[in-house]
Amino acid sequence: MTATATSHRSAVESGRAGFGQVLRAEWTKFRTVRGWLIATAVAVLIMVALGWLTGVGSHSSYDNGPGTPTVTGHPYVPLGPDGEAVNDRFSLVHRSLAGDGSITARLTSLTGAQVLLNHDDPSAPSETEPAPVQPWAKAGLIVKENTKQGSAYAAIMVTGEHGVRMQYNFTGDKAGPTGTVSAGSPRWLRLTRTGDTLTGYASPDGTNWTTVGTVRLAGLPSTVQAGLFAASPVVENVSQHLGGGGRVTGGKSQLTAGFDNLTTAGGFAGGDWTGTAVGSDDAQGLDQRGGFQQDGDTMSVSGSGDIAPDVAGSGDAMEQTLAGVFGTLTVMVVLGVLFITGEYRRGMIRTSLAASPRRGRVLAAKALVIGAVTFVVSLVATAVTVPLAEHILRGNGNFVYPVTGLTQLRVIVGTAALLAVASVLALAVGTIMRRSAGAVATVIVLIVLPYILAIAGVLPPGPSQWLLRITPAAGFAIQQSLPAYPQLSRAFTPAFGFYPLAPWAGFAVLCGWAALALAAAGYLLRRRDV
Repeated sequence: MTATATSHRSAVESGRAGFGQVLRAEWTKFRTVRGWLIATAVAVLIMVALGWLTGVGSHSSYDNGPGTPTVTGHPYVPLGPDGEAVNDRFSLVHRSLAGDGSITARLTSLTGAQVLLNHDDPSAPSETEPAPVQPWAKAGLIVKENTKQGSAYAAIMVTGEHGVRMQYNFTGDKAGPTGTVSAGSPRWLRLTRTGDTLTGYASPDGTNWTTVGTVRLAGLPSTVQAGLFAASPVVENVSQHLGGGGRVTGGKSQLTAGFDNLTTAGGFAGGDWTGTAVGSDDAQGLDQRGGFQQDGDTMSVSGSGDIAPDVAGSGDAMEQTLAGVFGTLTVMVVLGVLFITGEYRRGMIRTSLAASPRRGRVLAAKALVIGAVTFVVSLVATAVTVPLAEHILRGNGNFVYPVTGLTQLRVIVGTAALLAVASVLALAVGTIMRRSAGAVATVIVLIVLPYILAIAGVLPPGPSQWLLRITPAAGFAIQQSLPAYPQLSRAFTPAFGFYPLAPWAGFAVLCGWAALALAAAGYLLRRRDV
């Protein structure tokens, strides 16, 4: 009896397929089901068609100002030295600096105000009323390539609530001493230029100096503009409540900065200081509320606007072209579930497990096949959709935020990886539940519902952010193309398209869910009778 049993087991072992053969068998199963192949084609078409519709259905127009016609197109958005969209509107008091030099001043006061717009007569001069200094309002010393928007710069400044900062080329930010400025607690600032190297210093007394930062602005011309500046960003007060809804209130603000002990050294031009409202002649026709008053080495500079990255509201982020991702996701989730539940329904699972008794190997082969198929299909879809939709959007006068090639590659490939992992998660849930409808519904609820609740503003910002930290919907962070810069006073919440986790961290959360589901599926597959 023992010999007979041993002989039978040996025969099974000798005929059992290796993993490569199991993988080939699972791929053959997939490609020979015509309906599944049609579904993958439909998944591609959904992505491309909805991306195309996003571009075709979006047209931008704006008003050039009083007495001028409204035209198709988007207001001018300046680009910084590295090609990113920027805000570059502020009050500048400057002289030419040829070659090396330095400028020193003591900042004695920061005074805030709210700009009151005359809605009955937009062309009338606006008024102001006292208001708190905005947290990222800024004033200090600056060296700028020229007075054109988007040109290279470095600045040493005092902010409303974030202390002394050294900022440069819009995205660079280095922290210095903390504290606020007042007549009893002034702050000395110094900015020096040596070639294309700029160094910012701060001092409480004009004697003991601290280096805040040193930056190199490659390609800085010999003659630049240098001097004092003031800026105060738009106020945004975001309210969002349970059950949906919310609003953004606020308006333009102004900052007035008081300077004294103003001195220059090196290649500064002589003569009077010149006041320029940088960005005041752009297509938006902004009232900078700028100006300055000078009395010897004492100067008062007033300004509105900002010198910072632009990531909120001026245009379309590239991930908006992927509106069809949920349609493709649904198709591939259904395929992932059917890839295992179809065998349970037709009784073929017994044949599969008889050919390869190591059940974990069968599950792994299925996961690899459905994941690879989904990745390839989704990669083709996203690679076609993104440039197509962006081209149409720009042709309709819309502004699409420029991103680096690496960011675009990460969004395209990352979206394909997101959908591939979602299909593997669907396969695992289908293995656990062994019922198609219930498994599909479960996966959609796990991935899509938390995303909708967070992005649609149904929940307050706190719970919305937690949903996108701990649920599989965190994986959508891989599509984030615009960073949430800390030096901006913006509502970086899910309702405004910003995720609480970094792109790859969010994707890792989704992978974790898929891995846990696969582990549970493998355990149950080995423990249960078919």
